[in-house]
Amino acid sequence: MHNAEHPLNQMAHPIALEPTSRQQAVLDAVLAVFVEQGNRVTMDAVAKRASCSKETLYKWFGDRNGMLDATVRWQAARVGFTPVDLTRLDRPSLVRVLEEFAANWLSVISSQTSLALNRVAIGQAAGDADLGRIVLENGRFALGERLKPVLEAGREAGLLDFSDSEEAFRTFFGLFARDVQIRLLLGDLTALAPGDVRADAARATEQFFALYGAQPAPKGA
Repeated sequence: MHNAEHPLNQMAHPIALEPTSRQQAVLDAVLAVFVEQGNRVTMDAVAKRASCSKETLYKWFGDRNGMLDATVRWQAARVGFTPVDLTRLDRPSLVRVLEEFAANWLSVISSQTSLALNRVAIGQAAGDADLGRIVLENGRFALGERLKPVLEAGREAGLLDFSDSEEAFRTFFGLFARDVQIRLLLGDLTALAPGDVRADAARATEQFFALYGAQPAPKGA
């Protein structure tokens, strides 16, 4: 059972609720152990790495899956954007949000911790799919729910034109993600240079506006 009273078990929206510095250190320890041991991560190993007791881990997370759930959310929380007033959205601010979101995803997904998590999740897909579910729910699906309100605000502001925000998000995701993740997972790419990340994010955003940018109304309309 998860301890519903603890902040880490209420992190449905991790940007809005930050773990304490001590909790962050523990979550980073989980990621470090994942890189070294893959799916063999245990509460014992994390407690040893983080210099804390197993009792503390169980109090915070409830069980191993709760710990993995919070860890993936903590990693996914690094993909975001600087807050923007959605009621006063203009094209420059929308472009900034989209470029920042895309660049952060590319940077996070190319880290050794994300690669370790995703490789293990894929390896479990045919058997115990708990980690795969956790990665999907708190990664790809959560990111969509985080960005779709921005896309919808862009539509309301007359900057974008689309009928379905999920379809629009999937299109944007495909433009900046491309085949990068699979190439990283298979070892074809070993790293992404910061300059390439920024260029890819800007290119994807430009392409997204070419597909979904609202056309200005004719004069006198």
